[in-house]
Amino acid sequence: MINQEADQMYSVTSLTRKLKNLVEMKFRFVKVEGEISNLKRPFSGHSYFTLKDDGAQLKGVLFKGQSRYLEKPLEDGQQVICHGRISVYEPRGDYQLVVDSVDFQGSGMLQLQFEKLKKQLQGEGLFAQERKRSLPRFPREIVLFTSPSGAAVHDFLKIWRKRHFPTAVSIYPVPVQGKEAAAAIVKALDILNVVRPHTDIVVLCRGGGSLEDLWPFNEEILARAIAQSTIPVVSAIGHEVDFTISDFCADLRAPTPTAAAEMIIPDGIALQETVGRMRRILTRTVFGILEDYQYRINQNRRLLGDMDFLFTNYSLRLDHASLKLVTLIKKVISNRSAICDEFYAKLHHNSPVAKVQLQEQHLHFAAAKLSYLFRTLVADKEAALGRQASLLDAVSPLATMSRGYSITNKIDTKSGKKTLIRNSGQLKIDDRLEIRFHRGKVECGVTHVTEE
Repeated sequence: MINQEADQMYSVTSLTRKLKNLVEMKFRFVKVEGEISNLKRPFSGHSYFTLKDDGAQLKGVLFKGQSRYLEKPLEDGQQVICHGRISVYEPRGDYQLVVDSVDFQGSGMLQLQFEKLKKQLQGEGLFAQERKRSLPRFPREIVLFTSPSGAAVHDFLKIWRKRHFPTAVSIYPVPVQGKEAAAAIVKALDILNVVRPHTDIVVLCRGGGSLEDLWPFNEEILARAIAQSTIPVVSAIGHEVDFTISDFCADLRAPTPTAAAEMIIPDGIALQETVGRMRRILTRTVFGILEDYQYRINQNRRLLGDMDFLFTNYSLRLDHASLKLVTLIKKVISNRSAICDEFYAKLHHNSPVAKVQLQEQHLHFAAAKLSYLFRTLVADKEAALGRQASLLDAVSPLATMSRGYSITNKIDTKSGKKTLIRNSGQLKIDDRLEIRFHRGKVECGVTHVTEE
C-alpha cells in the first residue's frame, strides 16, 4: 500500500485538494486561543489577521457576514478565543482558520503592558507638563529619527519644502519596527546629545501601523531616553488615533509626521508677508511722526521769531563771566599755595625723623645687651646641668651594671608580675627569671638553688 502511494503521481492541484479534504474532515470545528496581530480590513469588508502565541502562529479570516455578530470590532493585541474550522486556501496552499465567532478575553498582553508602563511612568512624573522643554519658535536645525525609505519621512520633507523656511533638516536612519528598534533609537539619541548638543529639535518620525508595529515606541528604555535628552523631542508616530508611550514623554506630540512638520517649521512665505506688512506699517508710522514734529517745529519757529540777536548777547555775557571766573580761580590758587608753603616749612622744622633715629639707636643698644645677658645665662645653666649629670651618673645603677653587675627579677607565669631577687632563698627549681644587664636582658629558668 505504501509503495502504491509512493508510485502514484499527483498534480499540485490534486494533492492540495486531497490535503484540503483531509484537514477539513479531521477538524470540522475547533476553538483556538491566541492574540490577534497584523489585522487587515480591505474594501471587501472581510477581516484577515494572524492568531499567535509564544510558539506558533495561524492565519485567520472572519468574513464580513460574521462580523456583525461580534461584541466589538477586532483590534491588534486582543486576546481571543476563535471558534471555527480549519481550511486550506488552494491558490496559495495555505491552511487557515475560518472564524465563525469570537470570544474576547481582554486587550491582550501588549495592551496590558502598555497600560502598566504608562501608569508607572506617569507616577514617576515623566509625563508632567512642567518637565517638558519649550521648542524654539524658529529652529535652525532639525534631526529626523526615521526610516529613510518610509512614507512618513517623505510627508515631513514635503511640508518642509513648502514652508520655504531656512531650517536645516537631517535624517538619522534608524529602524522603526522590530525588537532592536528601541535600543537603536536610544543609542542614536545618546550620540546626538553628545556629538551635536546644539541641535534644536529631534523628531521621532514613523507612519501608522498595528500595535505590534508601533511597539518600539512603547519601550521603557526609549521613554527614559526621551525624558533625559537635553535636546527637545517631538513624537510624530502613526496616525491621529495612535498613541504611544513616546507621545506622553516627548516635549510635543504630533498626530502625524505631516502635522509635526506644520507645527515646528514656520511658514516662511507667511512670515515674509507679515514682515513686509509690518515694515510698511512702521514706515508710514515713522514718517507720520516726523511730519508731525516738523509741523510743530515750524509753528514754534514762527511764534518765537528771530532768536539770533538774543543768543549773541548772552554769548558775550557768558564769555565775560568766564574770563572773570578764571582770574578769580587763579588768585585763590596762588593764596592757597603760599599757605601750603608756610605749613611745609614749619613741619620740616619740627620733623620727628631725628627723634626716631635716636630712639632706633637706643633700641639697638638694648637689644645687644639683652642678647649678651641671655648667652651668659644659658652658659651658666649648661655648666650647672653638666655638674648635676655627673653626680647623677655616679649614683646611677646603670653605671654599676656597666662594671659587670646585673638585676634579676622573678616572673610570675600566671600574672606576669616581676619580683626583684635579693637572695637565693627567694627561688625554687623551674622558676622563670629575667636578668637585665648593662646592655640587653635574658629570660631563663632555675635548675639548681644554693644558699650561702
